[in-house]
Amino acid sequence: MVFTSFIYLYFFAGVFSVYWLLKKKNLQNPFLLICSYVFYGYIHPWFCILIAVSTVVDYLCGLGMARSGGRKKLFLIISLVCNLGMLGFFKYFNFFADSIHQTASAMGLEFSPIALKIFLPVGISFYTFQTLSYTIDIYRDKLKPRKNFFDFALFVAFFPQLVAGPIERASRLLPQVEQNRKWDTEKFLSAWPLLVRGYLKKLVIADNVAVYVNQIFMLEKPTLLLLFAGSLAFAIQIYTDFSAYTDIARASARLLGFDLMKNFNSPYLAISPSDFWRRWHISFSSWIRDYLYIPLGGSKVSTRFQLAMVLLISLGLSGLWHGAAWNFVAWGLYHAILLFAYRSFGLAGRWQPRTKQGKLTAVSVMFMFTLLGWAIFRTSNMTWLISAFTNQPSLGFNGQPLIAAMVILFSVAFYSLPLFFLMFIDRVTPNNKYIHAAVYGMAIVAVIVLCRDSSQDFIYFQF
Repeated sequence: MVFTSFIYLYFFAGVFSVYWLLKKKNLQNPFLLICSYVFYGYIHPWFCILIAVSTVVDYLCGLGMARSGGRKKLFLIISLVCNLGMLGFFKYFNFFADSIHQTASAMGLEFSPIALKIFLPVGISFYTFQTLSYTIDIYRDKLKPRKNFFDFALFVAFFPQLVAGPIERASRLLPQVEQNRKWDTEKFLSAWPLLVRGYLKKLVIADNVAVYVNQIFMLEKPTLLLLFAGSLAFAIQIYTDFSAYTDIARASARLLGFDLMKNFNSPYLAISPSDFWRRWHISFSSWIRDYLYIPLGGSKVSTRFQLAMVLLISLGLSGLWHGAAWNFVAWGLYHAILLFAYRSFGLAGRWQPRTKQGKLTAVSVMFMFTLLGWAIFRTSNMTWLISAFTNQPSLGFNGQPLIAAMVILFSVAFYSLPLFFLMFIDRVTPNNKYIHAAVYGMAIVAVIVLCRDSSQDFIYFQF
């Protein structure tokens, strides 16, 4: 079930109405659990089997760690093997099998490739990391295992953030599942601006800009100017697409009495790679930091070589998490190199430029690095991208390429105007409810008028 479908709106209206009529947590939680499985299995019911297996395994492993004494590590290993095993099989089996076959062929070894007809379960990367945070935190004695299976199962499958996050920690979301939730008018009213912004970002900006992005990245030999325009357009597309999902998820959860974490914080205003990862996909980047980067040694390693290895492993696996393709790995490694380079020059951590001009320069430079990263992320063919940079007959500042690039950039700006206007109004008139009502009403009109006939899936559904 997709947030941008009418089916979801009908579904949520029904869930919302029944949920608040039930009033008591002991009735609300089982109801939300059933609704979450209906939401997840609406198109492919067998998806529910995988999330149920993951839920049962981690629930039992959590109890096992509490009762086993010295065998905690065994239950942690069972949890890791089960969850990462399912993720690896469904998401990466064909990728690695194909990579091995291509490598063998390049070495002159011929054999029949192994390929299975595996359908990637949507959201598996997200709920896998969410359930692993539960067992790992119990192993570290940072969390106590839960005895109520249905509360734990709801934590894993809570439908607003199930498919594309935010990736909530057990220590943050489980207490909300377990506590009584009462109707809060302020929380109800605060959800609607999030909901409108989410639909505006997705249906007006992301879906319309995607048309230009797709056309550029399908060109055989784009000029540098067109490639820049395409990368800039994709930067807008992926941010508005992904943050739209988060906004709608947070709004849906808030209407049900839950608070989900903020997942973005103006990422394109970052002054360094480390600052970018504190602002972009915060729930994921903080997960990688706490459960992979720091356990590997983090910034406390003794040599620069060790730091480089930790960064390459952490960010390389982060890239692979995004998709079973080498361009995602390359994107992760690219950011690892950026982080290492900035740290080598003392521009990492909480570093801040001393002047406003210095900050503007730092933001501009980091944004250009980010655009190059998005070009790597977006391409489906690394050879094509390298060729686009190296085989340039001209810079493309004349004729049709220039006109095409200008049309794309002006179109991106046009579709982004409603969002910038909303942000401006929120900043200059934060407490004027009448102006807000009028502006958000116009935003709804913009969604109706400027949305495309058919909405595309959210980008992060494929991860």
